[in-house]
Amino acid sequence: MPKNRQTLLGPILIGGFIAVTLDIGAAALINVVSVEVILKSIASGVLGKASFDQGIHAETMGLFLQWGMSILIAAIYVIAAWRINLLRQRWLAAGLCYGVGIFFVMNYMVMPLSAVGHHPHFTTAHFIENLLAMLLFGVIIAFFARAKS
Repeated sequence: MPKNRQTLLGPILIGGFIAVTLDIGAAALINVVSVEVILKSIASGVLGKASFDQGIHAETMGLFLQWGMSILIAAIYVIAAWRINLLRQRWLAAGLCYGVGIFFVMNYMVMPLSAVGHHPHFTTAHFIENLLAMLLFGVIIAFFARAKS
């Protein structure tokens, strides 16, 4: 068990920020759009379609929303790994499973409840690409959570 909360804060922040940075880049590559468009798309979860008319304000909001979500997702895993040794011992398998969970929660729960208001419509290729991005996201977080405190 960690001696204090600061022991947990490092893996949460480092894992969360690295994962989110790669996730934003992956989303831009998968969708063949700029990072700015991805950030506006994220902001559209709160602002709706108006986010695409708001320039840097929507991009900034999207970045902060993505950071917040990533830190929350990392915190959930890191705290669980602190309590469940198996998540640290089998971090790769656990991270892959967590990535699958993240994919389904984000696409089939969070997005429909947002201002976007619908389930994603994936082609097979986009489904696989997005799932792979979330697998990487989960593995990165699990990697940083694996160290014993």
